[in-house]
Amino acid sequence: MVQMHRDHARKRHSRLLFRRLENSGALVYPAAMLRKFILALVIGAAFPAAAMAEPRSGIDLSSIDPAVRPQEDFWQFANGKWLAATPIPADRAAWDTFSVVREATQQQLRDVIEGIDPGSADGSEPRKLSDLYGSFMDEARVEAAGLDGLRDELRRIHDLHDKAALPALFAYLSRLQVRIPWGLNIAPDEHDATRYVAHLEQSSLGLPDRDYYLKDDAHFQAIRTAYRDHIVKLLTLAGEPAADTSADAIVALETALARLQWTRVENRDPLKTYNKRDIAALPALVGNDDWPSYLSAGGVGADVDTLIVAQPSYFDGVGGVLREVPLATWQAYLTYNLLSAYAPYLSAPYVAEDFAFEQHTLRGVPEIQPRWKRGVSLTDRLLSFALGRLYVERYFPPASKARADAMIANLIAVYRESISTLDWMGPETRRQALDKLAAIRPMIGNPDKWRDYSGLAIRRDDLVGNVMRGRRFIYDFWMAKLGREVDRAEWFTAPQTVNAFYSASRNQIVFPAGILQPPFFDAGADDAANYGGIGTVIGHEISHAFDDQGSRFDGEGNLRNWWTEEDRERFEGKTRSLVAQYDAFSPLPGYHVNGALTLGENVADNAGLAIAERAYRLSLGGCPAPVIDSYTGAQRLFISFAQIWHDKVRDAFRIERLKVDPHSPGQFRADGTLRNQSAFVDAFAVKPGDAMYLPPDQRISLWQVDREVMCKEKEKAR
Repeated sequence: MVQMHRDHARKRHSRLLFRRLENSGALVYPAAMLRKFILALVIGAAFPAAAMAEPRSGIDLSSIDPAVRPQEDFWQFANGKWLAATPIPADRAAWDTFSVVREATQQQLRDVIEGIDPGSADGSEPRKLSDLYGSFMDEARVEAAGLDGLRDELRRIHDLHDKAALPALFAYLSRLQVRIPWGLNIAPDEHDATRYVAHLEQSSLGLPDRDYYLKDDAHFQAIRTAYRDHIVKLLTLAGEPAADTSADAIVALETALARLQWTRVENRDPLKTYNKRDIAALPALVGNDDWPSYLSAGGVGADVDTLIVAQPSYFDGVGGVLREVPLATWQAYLTYNLLSAYAPYLSAPYVAEDFAFEQHTLRGVPEIQPRWKRGVSLTDRLLSFALGRLYVERYFPPASKARADAMIANLIAVYRESISTLDWMGPETRRQALDKLAAIRPMIGNPDKWRDYSGLAIRRDDLVGNVMRGRRFIYDFWMAKLGREVDRAEWFTAPQTVNAFYSASRNQIVFPAGILQPPFFDAGADDAANYGGIGTVIGHEISHAFDDQGSRFDGEGNLRNWWTEEDRERFEGKTRSLVAQYDAFSPLPGYHVNGALTLGENVADNAGLAIAERAYRLSLGGCPAPVIDSYTGAQRLFISFAQIWHDKVRDAFRIERLKVDPHSPGQFRADGTLRNQSAFVDAFAVKPGDAMYLPPDQRISLWQVDREVMCKEKEKAR
């Protein structure tokens, strides 16, 4: 009887919530479907009655340090005991919430793979999964093979006698995911998002970022020295002559390329990186026909006469480097890059040397991961959707998708209300922003149509060959899309991925099954924790449609200026202040957050939390939130938010992240965001003089509802 009474009350709340959404014009799904989703959200109809009768708070009480005042350092308050008691595992560069969930997911994937019958039908996807994993786990065979799997490719590089043949060789090796000076990427045309086109981009370097070559910081100097030694060791293992001389030449070559490269901040700008060019007019490399030679060898048909150049000045200069650097140096460069790309799949000395530099020296990791973890990771990369299909069948209940759908609908309703009342957005921009919001397509859990791997040959006795064929398969998969129509229902993120994404060219938010699990999402927990966890993640991803770069794309995914100049200037005034806030954060002495590089993610963190907090209040249907574990609903939401960003990172890896990662460190994703939230200030009674206090005029709130505007709009509606 008590349970029936509670269910009746919750149903009433769901009806109230539905009417609020309906009246706000926020419905983005058919009404019947949304009623069902809201019922699942508010009542928890798909979940055990006992769990809903006595909801858990969902926050981790064992992580909270009561000795720290939340008003002084909320991240330490919410995570202090976890930080004190949790070591970084010896095989990891960092340990955070994502790591914990990925670790659990990796074990689930291992169980799936090792549970496959090795005698499954030959050529079937389960058999391919089993054979690929088995080829990696067969250490005896891998040791016996040594370098044999690379002999043909090494011979191809050694037999090169003319620089004119370099572009075609670059194309051949890029199919094997061997690093070359540039990359060819197939993606939607930013000005016509319905079609795939070719993009030419500067490629990665042997070190994580151009600054590792160009900065005289002591850490980078030490890394450069260790990198040169690593190249010597890898070339020597392979029996290459003059390894010391080659290593010096390779570092000098990559330094020359680094000087030409654009910075990561420059590469964030979709306007600057969109430069449509005729192939015939591309700057010469060695000869005038080099680009057609490269593109033809790379699979680009002769009917393609234009492509998008991301960094024109880089390609203006790379030909000069190609002509000036001796052929022998290019051969050494390609030999090293081939060895580096395949060292993890060769015999023990190569594996050890690859780990010693790539993980231990660069990132401070003490121990290599167990072989089974590396085998699962390889299988996940090369057969991601085949593995994902089995993962979803075993570990992703349909009820999780229904509840996530309901939360997305609720969060979009709040975004709609915000856009309708923002004080920095005028009527013209506001109208198109609402259109873009309505056009966002949520992708939740897993695809309906799975990728076909029938064209990929996997052999249980050929690890290096499997990796090569798998990489070619992925390359050809993308190349086959060139010139074709974009299928917006297609998934490119495997369901077991522990992450979430926004695609500007497709105007999609993607939440794979992997992230829809605790602590981000807990079906048995009270909604406050879920809104502080997955709710802020959902709000974060929606926000990318309107951040400093995503806002340059319209609802169809096209790069188009749909803002008025006045609105863009008001928006950029707020984001300049946000850049300055984050520039001041320093996780290590001498190293600061790059507020410009992290701007999009910082905007999304601040917007995501603000929207999630209001969506949680909306979900209550006007009823008070329960107090659980002595915390109010708002307090639990903010604690949950801070706890999903707890992390511990080795110093060397922290420095790398500061250079290459567009996300701020976890501490500042929590505290930096919370300080800008007036609802947080109220929930924890933060006062002037407290470290977490920012005066109202210094809080950056891009998505705060202007109550005066909202009231005027409602008055007009009457």
